[in-house]
Amino acid sequence: MRAVIQRVKQGQVIVNGETVADITRGMVILLGIGPEDTAEIAEQLADKISYLRIFNDDDDKMNLSIRDVGGAAIVISQFTLFADTSRGRRPSFIGAAKPSLAEPLVDTFAAFLADRGIPTQTGVFGAHMDVQLINDGPVTIVMEL
Repeated sequence: MRAVIQRVKQGQVIVNGETVADITRGMVILLGIGPEDTAEIAEQLADKISYLRIFNDDDDKMNLSIRDVGGAAIVISQFTLFADTSRGRRPSFIGAAKPSLAEPLVDTFAAFLADRGIPTQTGVFGAHMDVQLINDGPVTIVMEL
């Protein structure tokens, strides 16, 4: 499981002209699912992200978690995080999980974040999404479990 975590001042997902997710302070999490990923891995990653100290405290040090600042999250499925660009010029995505495995794991991951007290919204699995965000910092963290 791979995640690109962006600390944001604002995030929004639009599908077919309709806003499906909209947050202010928090995280936009692009989530890639691999074929060997499980609900246990999703829970471990959600736990790690929910306590990740990437928000600034009063001394302007990254000492606070999304929970500490009352932030929200948007989780967006992104199979392209498993792109293989080692050959040729067109990426291969055979390393990504099939939709039948990936979709429920994305939902499971989002539910685990919500269970940890983080208001969590999602994009639309398999849809073409317009993702808008204001990256705060910028702070972008890549995680893999």
